[in-house]
Amino acid sequence: MPNTPERPRRVRVQRDGPTLVEGPVEIVGEDGELTVSRRFVVAVCTCRRTRTPPWCDTSHRRRTKPDTTS
Repeated sequence: MPNTPERPRRVRVQRDGPTLVEGPVEIVGEDGELTVSRRFVVAVCTCRRTRTPPWCDTSHRRRTKPDTTS
């Protein structure tokens, strides 16, 4: 569904995961580089572990959790 003034772009923030943005999107990086995606929904990395910035590659899932059992 296209974004219009009546229906603004939707952004979904997820705990311990990427930010999902309804596309198409243009992202300007810290260095000024423009990255474009025409996909319906894109996952933008927020953990900085991705190998494909600014897009999420699910690297956040590989984080190991501390062992709480003794």
